[in-house]
Amino acid sequence: MTTIAKSDRSSQSKVTSSFPLACTKVHYHAGVWNLFSQLTTVETRWEILDWYHLKENLYKVGGSLKRLAAAETLLWQGEVASAQALFADCRRKQARNFEAYLSTHRARIVNYGAYQSEQLCSIGSGAVESAVKQIGRRLQISGARWNTASVNAMLSLRCAYLNGQLAS
Repeated sequence: MTTIAKSDRSSQSKVTSSFPLACTKVHYHAGVWNLFSQLTTVETRWEILDWYHLKENLYKVGGSLKRLAAAETLLWQGEVASAQALFADCRRKQARNFEAYLSTHRARIVNYGAYQSEQLCSIGSGAVESAVKQIGRRLQISGARWNTASVNAMLSLRCAYLNGQLAS
């Protein structure tokens, strides 16, 4: 099951590529999704909610471990409506918050099991989070002098290298 979220920013200039850009979201912040909507068209990206953060939010609901395990299984398979139905009779604030979270990100919740078994893309954002921290540490090296222009240029060059877009 491939779920691609619709973009409402079609008037923005976009960069297109010959392969889909998989966007995994780290923490709940609409700005991250908005940033990706400015970089690519909806046809060239998959917005995928980070599995580990989804699971973390699920277990914040608390309550019956049996229900939580059932919901985790359903969400692993991308069955959002069925997972939400498990919490329909819960009156706890955490359950209501989680249902709203699922509704907000419904199009970004995929069949994680299928994605992982087919190695379509990462289901977590840990590697990206680690890379961001590493870049941050490198920018703060004693004696280093960075400005916005040089950091952006170096990041663009590094991305081009990692994507095999530099002539050899």
